[in-house]
Amino acid sequence: MWQAIRRWFDPSDLDSVGTTPDYRFSLANERTFLAWLRTGLALIAGGLAAAQFLPPLPLRHLREAIAVTLLLLGGTVAVRAVDHWSRTEQAIRLGQRLPASRFPAVLALIVAVGALLLVVAVLARGVSGR
Repeated sequence: MWQAIRRWFDPSDLDSVGTTPDYRFSLANERTFLAWLRTGLALIAGGLAAAQFLPPLPLRHLREAIAVTLLLLGGTVAVRAVDHWSRTEQAIRLGQRLPASRFPAVLALIVAVGALLLVVAVLARGVSGR
């Protein structure tokens, strides 16, 4: 685990693995990493917005739970992005199959469940007349 984390911060370590790939593959991997990083930042921004701008919701501390969940999810996405970038870069350099990931599907399900819970909260607020 520590070796993987060290690889995140020491790109020269990756240079010592395998052969230098066509730069287009490395750049595509980097663009994918940046897209995931933007997703993490958007989730963090959503968490901050929820904490600051959502009105009190019908369930006590629901607003704070939404905010904390979004903040933690954003941080998780950012860490997952750098790990996936590193593993993919290593696979490209070694001529191996790219690492498979269930993370996009898991993230999509978490976001979908969160959206469904928010719909329920909004409808509950509308029914209660507040």
